Amino acid sequence: MSLNKDLLEEQEPDIVAESQTPQNEQKINIKGLLFDFLFYALLIFVCIYILPNYVIQRTIVDGSSMEDTLRDGENLYVEKISYRFDLLDRFDIIVFYPFGRDNEEYYVKRIIGLPGETIQIIGGEIYINGEVLEENYGKEPIADPGRAATPITLGDDEYFVMGDNRTISKDSRDIYVGNVEKENIGGKVIFRILPFSRFGKID
Repeated sequence: MSLNKDLLEEQEPDIVAESQTPQNEQKINIKGLLFDFLFYALLIFVCIYILPNYVIQRTIVDGSSMEDTLRDGENLYVEKISYRFDLLDRFDIIVFYPFGRDNEEYYVKRIIGLPGETIQIIGGEIYINGEVLEENYGKEPIADPGRAATPITLGDDEYFVMGDNRTISKDSRDIYVGNVEKENIGGKVIFRILPFSRFGKID
C-alpha cells in the first residue's frame, strides 16, 4: 500500500508539468506573433519611407537634355547618400530641384564645377580655376556660354551643372537655373533599369 502511494507521489509533479505545457506554448506563440508583427511593420516602414527618402529611389528621364548618355523615358536608380556626406565628384550625374524642394519639378544634369571653384566658358571650352577642363561628355560643342561667359565663383555648398546635350540643355548657364545648392540636390544617378537594352551602371 505504501509502495503505491510513493509511486503516486512521484507521478504528481509530472501531471502538474503536463498541465502547464499548453499555457507555456500559448505564451511563446503570442510572443512569436508579436515579434513577427513588429518585424514586418518595421520592414514596411523602411521600404515605404526610409529607402525612397534617404537611401535609393527610382526616377524617370524627361526630355533629351542628357543625350546621348540618358534618353527620354529611361528609368533610373538614384542614391541619396553621397550628397549628404559631400561625396559628389566632378562628372557625377545628379537629380536636383532647380526651383527648390517645394516645387516638384526636377532636372537631371552632370556636375561640372565643384564648391569653391571658378567656372568660365570661353570659345566653347570650359575653364575651371583658369585651366581648360578635359572632358568629352558633350554631344555638341558649347555654342552659348550663357552666364558663364564671365567667371562664376561657386559657394561652399554650390555646384555648376550642365546637360550632355549642350545645345538644348537648360542648366547652370541659364540665369533661371543658376548654381545648384546642396540642399536642392535629390541624389546621384547610379543605375539604369529601363529599357533592358541599356540596362546597367551609368558613367
